[in-house]
Amino acid sequence: MAAVILSDEACSLGEGPTYDPATDTLYWFDILASRMLERKLSGGATRTHQLGEMASAIATIDGERQLLLTETGLHIRDAATGKLTPHMSVEAANTGTRSNDARVHPCGALWFGTMGKNAEAGAGAIYWYFRGELRLLFPAISIPNSICFSADGKTAYYVDTAVNLLYRLDCDADTGLPIGEPKLFVDRRGDKGGIDGSVVDRDGVLWNACWGGGRLDAYAPDGSLLRSLPVPAGQATCPAFVGAAADRLAVTSATEGLSAEALRADPHAGKTFLLDVVVNGRHEPNVLI
Repeated sequence: MAAVILSDEACSLGEGPTYDPATDTLYWFDILASRMLERKLSGGATRTHQLGEMASAIATIDGERQLLLTETGLHIRDAATGKLTPHMSVEAANTGTRSNDARVHPCGALWFGTMGKNAEAGAGAIYWYFRGELRLLFPAISIPNSICFSADGKTAYYVDTAVNLLYRLDCDADTGLPIGEPKLFVDRRGDKGGIDGSVVDRDGVLWNACWGGGRLDAYAPDGSLLRSLPVPAGQATCPAFVGAAADRLAVTSATEGLSAEALRADPHAGKTFLLDVVVNGRHEPNVLI
């Protein structure tokens, strides 16, 4: 399988790719460099926005506004001007943590994670936000990732990459709140590579970026491995469905922690790719603030 470079802008920690079908634009973040990047799928240059603080995720509110997740909380972004307005503080007083993975539930609720800036054990958490209400879902998370949902909103997934156990749990389709206790979905303890960001397609297949494994793994709804697709960078971080039909996959990557020798052996590290595979994907829903 081939892959093309969608953007050759190398990120120290590329994360949070999100596609806006209304503008044919892919947004993503270089978390450690406190910048957001964007590029139209149809072509053109990659645009970079310096944010002044670490940020990791973006969601559409409506045609004029977006919701940005940063190390200090949730901010409303004017899509035309880029102006940020604080919306809700989250761990803002804790300068040792930052935001990480996030995904909008089909009902419009947002699940998002925080973590220590040096990945300290148990320093982070996973939160639920919906229509102005914030709740803590899972405390003592080291590296929250793979937050994603089935198309019907009845199943949620998440992982602590430091442990490498991917969980699934029942979810209220109307509120996005978890029901019952998490159940083990995939156990990758001891395997090469960490379970990083994920998305779930219309068929219930979970597509996961494997950090350190240079691949994208596809898991069936029962947790069995269907296939693995190579990514042209060792530290793949997160996929996103892109295109008018959401039938392609973009993947971000990272250079974080790589020595000069490792970078020479991994020349496309940190770049963003478009994989040559057709998928039955779906666009992200708008977040309800």
